Amino acid sequence: MRLMEDFRARLLLAFVVGGLCVLAFAPFSQGWIAPLSLALLFFLWQQASAFRAFLLGWAWGLGLMGFGVFWLHNSIAQFGGLNLSLAVFITLLFASFLALFPGVAGWLANRFVTGRSLRLLLAYPACWVLVEWMRSWLLTGFPWLSIGYSQIDSAHAGYAPLLGVYGVSLATALASGALVLWRTPWILLLPVVGLTGLGLKQIQWSLPAGAPFQASLVQASIPQERKWLPSQLRPTLEFYVSETEKLVHSRLTVWPETAVPSFADKVEKTFLQPLHERLKKQRRDLLLGIPVLEEDGRYFNSMLALGGSGRGRYDKRHLVPFGEFMPFAALLQPLVRMLAIPMSSFSAGETNKPPTLKLAGYTAGISICYEDAFPAETVQALPQAAFLVNASNDAWFGNSLAPYQHLQMARMRALENGRYLLRATNTGISAIIDERGELLKVLGWGQRGAITETVRPMTGSTPWMRGGNWSVLLLLVMMLVTAYFRSPGGAPSRP
Repeated sequence: MRLMEDFRARLLLAFVVGGLCVLAFAPFSQGWIAPLSLALLFFLWQQASAFRAFLLGWAWGLGLMGFGVFWLHNSIAQFGGLNLSLAVFITLLFASFLALFPGVAGWLANRFVTGRSLRLLLAYPACWVLVEWMRSWLLTGFPWLSIGYSQIDSAHAGYAPLLGVYGVSLATALASGALVLWRTPWILLLPVVGLTGLGLKQIQWSLPAGAPFQASLVQASIPQERKWLPSQLRPTLEFYVSETEKLVHSRLTVWPETAVPSFADKVEKTFLQPLHERLKKQRRDLLLGIPVLEEDGRYFNSMLALGGSGRGRYDKRHLVPFGEFMPFAALLQPLVRMLAIPMSSFSAGETNKPPTLKLAGYTAGISICYEDAFPAETVQALPQAAFLVNASNDAWFGNSLAPYQHLQMARMRALENGRYLLRATNTGISAIIDERGELLKVLGWGQRGAITETVRPMTGSTPWMRGGNWSVLLLLVMMLVTAYFRSPGGAPSRP
């Protein structure tokens, strides 16, 4: 009985520690909490069986995801037409599923590796990053709150251009393992990992390529519940055009995802074509978000380029499940009817060509909203792209943690690839980010207007850009193989 009560206390502690880890991410941005939180989880894992390590990891994950993505209930309730209690239940069910991943990490490490140092310095960090990577693609993927994002302002961020965000996660997990071994010489790994990351941050991975230009982002801050009202179309277009006309010195202006709340064919002759001709004469470019309806009935979430560099179009390729398309629609038909989300049957764009458009005289890498959460997709535009653009609509989630967490991920994409990133959103947070992931200009949540900054086109390939996730995955495999075969007696722990 006492042993069971002790384990229940450990489960509660794991849950609390996981919940506190939310503070490591934006908008709190207390990155130092992440390695401490992981270290406490690793400490709890040490004396646990494989099954109990799974439960401890699940409890930790439930704390992180339960508090970290609780904002999902807002869009489910408000735009899915469900009552609040059911929306909260669905959100917690989703968080419980996501919590399985850290649970699996604990089970794998404790099931197949023995030896305290081997687990803390090899098995736990490697399994942790491996399941984070798996979470980024399994069932279309949900890479939100990967631990590396919490380190965007720390020394560990220096590993991003080398190994990507999962390399940053690995550095953080290694530091956590060293913290648990604080009474041994392995504690020296903590400053080594940090100082190496700090040194990597001093390297200029990309170089300027061509003349800088001024770019602007326009943010209308129209609430999502009003955005698609027919009466809102004209004032919306008038605001965007009025703001754009003020930006006479900007070579490029970006409007956010679905900035134009109408199908393109409905406003082609009266709005898009005249605007294109006017901007072309001024030798300016505009990138705007708009849904596009094809003759065959399919419709796409698209970005249209107008103006001096010519017309172009990019269709979103990685759609949001349950938001922009319904996975297993035939099987989940009752849920389709229950979640009456508007515009939830988009088609995915073609994947056989790079996600790029010509803007301001340069090749730009384009992503729409959720796509910039996937580093392996952003890199498909590189090294050709001289800068990156992400157009988003986080209005679905209100003034919650979501827009801040999303911006933190966009900063990581800029740092990984050594490129400026222009992030235009409907209600915030819009930002112009430099090639080191630093925020140059920000237009906060709910603010209405525009921001302008000088953008430097960049060239060159970071090591991450060339190796992608394969480099860090190879490193993880080497760590796990070493840990397994060097385990005392080669015997795994009891299940």
